[in-house]
Amino acid sequence: MTSITLVRRIKARPAIVFDALIRPEDIAQWWGPDAGPVLIAEIDARVGGRFKVRFRMLNDSEHEATGTYLEVTPPHRLRMTWRWTGGEEDPGESDLSFSLREIPEGTELTLTHALLHDDPSAMSHEEGWNGALDKLVANFEH
Repeated sequence: MTSITLVRRIKARPAIVFDALIRPEDIAQWWGPDAGPVLIAEIDARVGGRFKVRFRMLNDSEHEATGTYLEVTPPHRLRMTWRWTGGEEDPGESDLSFSLREIPEGTELTLTHALLHDDPSAMSHEEGWNGALDKLVANFEH
């Protein structure tokens, strides 16, 4: 098992960034590694609630992830299980968390994706999350 940690600075208060992590209409703006659309964003952001997000990449491949929220502490922490439907990129369940910390210019977001199956899976997830987080940051740049 392996994990990745990514950090971004976002020009918005933690409460606003937290909303972007749990509101379907906001998720549709940034989820996924490239400019392809989010097709489904079903979110029940409470402990024990579930999520399902499906996106299409520019190469026309579609990917869907589901999970259960383990911790929902607005506006500082969000943690959930993560599983690709169909066991595509990673065959098991992993652990995804977002930690938000207020900084003078807005928010420092730390994403940690743990319990990934192997190094190739971690590299694939790192690439995907880097693309998604870059879009999230860009949403607050204008």
